[in-house]
Amino acid sequence: MPKYYFHIHGDRASLDDVGEECRDKEAAWREATKVTGEMFKDIDGKFRPGQEWCLEVLDENRKRLWTIHIDAKEYA
Repeated sequence: MPKYYFHIHGDRASLDDVGEECRDKEAAWREATKVTGEMFKDIDGKFRPGQEWCLEVLDENRKRLWTIHIDAKEYA
């Protein structure tokens, strides 16, 4: 089974050196959206304007497949 890496950038940055086996790219995408939802549920009002967060998904060759990017902007 192919391995995918899920790097988190932002306040709680974390580089995935272990990876996770997923059946295919579709399964890796579902895992990425699941992780994003779970992490943002736990933020509980702490994410503020001016902050950025992203989850980057790489394939087993460490080629970037997707980035889920959340950027909070404040307009006066």
